Amino acid sequence: MEAAAPLVIEARAIAKRFGHVTALRGVDLTLEPGEVLGVVGDNGAGKSTLMKVLSGLHQPSSGELLINGEAVRFGSPRDARQRGIEMVYQDLALAGNLRIDENILLGRERTRAIGPLRLVDHAANVALAKQHLDKLRIHVKSVSQRVEDLSGGQRQAVAIARATAFDAKVVIMDEPTAALAVREVRRVLDLIKDLKTHGIGVILISHRLDDIFYVCDRVMALFRGANFAEAPLGEVERDEVIGWIMGNKRQEDAPVGAGAN
Repeated sequence: MEAAAPLVIEARAIAKRFGHVTALRGVDLTLEPGEVLGVVGDNGAGKSTLMKVLSGLHQPSSGELLINGEAVRFGSPRDARQRGIEMVYQDLALAGNLRIDENILLGRERTRAIGPLRLVDHAANVALAKQHLDKLRIHVKSVSQRVEDLSGGQRQAVAIARATAFDAKVVIMDEPTAALAVREVRRVLDLIKDLKTHGIGVILISHRLDDIFYVCDRVMALFRGANFAEAPLGEVERDEVIGWIMGNKRQEDAPVGAGAN
């Protein structure tokens, strides 16, 4: 019998305090390779803080983070990126005045030597960007288009392409469809589904339950900085997840004596 593959991410009892404010209270999270995990919760539930811990932007006040079964401590987003953890923020952080290929390879461009100098190899970068977009089935007129000329959905696709261009194991997405038209929402969600075929795990923060139920394998809810509930999508109803977000569980899941008069 084959041993189970290690979890690509395992967060154990993660706490995060900002002075006298406790944003996370011993949160646990797991993610398998190629799994899409939806994370839901009301504003202030701790979703974004947890993702910033996982992506290296914040260091936890206590708790343990394991990547592929190995304990790690990230000092910066660069540390997380080197371990294959990428985050796509809601504002995308793309350079609108640069071309698609320049955005995808920004800071990691291919270069070539000319005498003692190293210059950016534009032809190699264009070819590499095209190859990666084709792999993800992202269709654009030309990789030479400036990002500022793209639609919202195309920009989101470019941000995802950039996040996955260099051997990403996990992509964390914060409200990726919040400002998109209906047609573009479906395209972005289908792209997230395609990441599964490449073995890339995805953590999706979204207030849109339609997105969660369309693309995710499992959903977990945070409430007031702590784990509240989680389940595979096939075992939970939409109304139940809405209840989790508000801090309510089914009566049979409630502690003994809860709700008694």
